[in-house]
Amino acid sequence: MTGFHFVNCAILTFGPHAVYYLATPLSEYDTVGTSVKAALVYLGTALVKLVCLATFLKVPENDGFDPYQESLKALIGFIDVAGLYFALTQLTHRNISQNHKFQAVGLGWAFADSVLHRLAPLWVGARGLEFTWEHILQGIEANANLVLYVSLASLGSLIWIRKNKPKTLIPIIYMCALILATMPSITSYLRRGLRWHLSKVVGFELLSSLVMAFICWQLFYACQRPSN
Repeated sequence: MTGFHFVNCAILTFGPHAVYYLATPLSEYDTVGTSVKAALVYLGTALVKLVCLATFLKVPENDGFDPYQESLKALIGFIDVAGLYFALTQLTHRNISQNHKFQAVGLGWAFADSVLHRLAPLWVGARGLEFTWEHILQGIEANANLVLYVSLASLGSLIWIRKNKPKTLIPIIYMCALILATMPSITSYLRRGLRWHLSKVVGFELLSSLVMAFICWQLFYACQRPSN
């Protein structure tokens, strides 16, 4: 039974990444190389973030919300934005369109994030004798992060690659990118500052990811239309 629970949680956590790749044109254009490169860039940025967190942050005395510490975490979190910039603009890609490039980068980024932060807890916890909803919620959270990272990659594509954007949309694009980039700090505040239960936090992440994905899709579509 414990092995069955682990398999179910693993499929919930990592399965949507494979479904996204196979159900979209990404598989037709063989963009797996781009996703792998993006995943490697993510691992590099995660290592840099780990060094910065160990250098500049103190070990918390309790599990409370420290505004100063969380502000530093948010600033360090922008290393992810730098990593996405490198993945979108500096890596060599096959001859794929802008639409497929940002999706492949976002998919690789999200998959690496899930493997790094959720594989070990799943292997240790989901195989335990006592059933818990925590690992199922972590799987749902991984799905929300997949949507968020693809959305952030789409905004990065608009900011750094597409030049002929409607000027009226530029502030909205930057504001949405800022919201997505600071989402880890927002969820941290909900968990530690407001003491939200994990189920409420995951629900917020899922809802906000869907809303931001819709907004990003509208922005990307608006920037794709030819200007008059």
